Amino acid sequence: MQYFIQQLINGLTLGSIYGLIAIGYTMVYGIIGMINFAHGDIFMVGAFTALIVFLILGAMFYSVPVAAALLIMMIVSMLLVSLYNWVIEKIAYRPLRGSFRLAPLITAIGMSIVLSNFVQVTQGPRNKPIPPMVSQVYNVYGVSISLKQIIIVVVTALLLVIFWYVVNKTSLGRAQRACEQDRKMAALLGVNVDRTISITFIIGASLAAVAGTLFLMYYGVVVFSDGFVPGVKAFTAAVLGGIGSIPGAVLGGLAIGFIESIWSAYFSIDYKDVAAFSILAIVLIFMPSGILGRPEVEKV
Repeated sequence: MQYFIQQLINGLTLGSIYGLIAIGYTMVYGIIGMINFAHGDIFMVGAFTALIVFLILGAMFYSVPVAAALLIMMIVSMLLVSLYNWVIEKIAYRPLRGSFRLAPLITAIGMSIVLSNFVQVTQGPRNKPIPPMVSQVYNVYGVSISLKQIIIVVVTALLLVIFWYVVNKTSLGRAQRACEQDRKMAALLGVNVDRTISITFIIGASLAAVAGTLFLMYYGVVVFSDGFVPGVKAFTAAVLGGIGSIPGAVLGGLAIGFIESIWSAYFSIDYKDVAAFSILAIVLIFMPSGILGRPEVEKV
């Protein structure tokens, strides 16, 4: 039983990271109906930005408190990665917004390749490790809970509460929900659609940057190809939870994390990805809209 609880904690940690990335996918799809396949690489750029900030802090200061270092890494990563995503939306996605549906998809894949190769050229193809930032481990009734896991879950929960408040209680959130329902009508009612979409890309990138920083802290290593697999897993989580549903993205991320963790513990770790995608296929067969997704209604 203790081993099972241990794997649930591991799954919660991993699922929290997937959930943060998945929100970016589901937000963009909910408003403009586009899958931003470059979002996984935005997450990877966030991890590399946090790595560079960590190295700069280590070179400039003899000793920096871990909490302060993590906070600075997150803030700088959020700012720079949000700028990256804002530029991508402005120059690569916005001009194609009214074109046929495959054009933005192909552009998103192209931007993913550009970001991946840019990091590979500038940072090198090898793994980039960092010294352990947080090493404390607590033993609770035979279950090991590391401080890193606690930080990841707490930061994720805090960000989700803040994000829920923004979406449901602010004018920006009302504008986002209006654009999600009908962009043309929202524009007629005075909503600045272009600005709302740009801010949505910025928020999604900020959450991905935080996920990248937490990923770096948890695993202690990052490589230029790390955007692909977590990005695909997060997209899977968004589809599993119901693409376009923010709670569904979080639920899907947690589900993928639990599936991977439990499967790796009791079966072969080599097939954990097969297990996750098999569960996705089974769910979509019986629930085509995902767990919390709404059936798409065609407007006539």
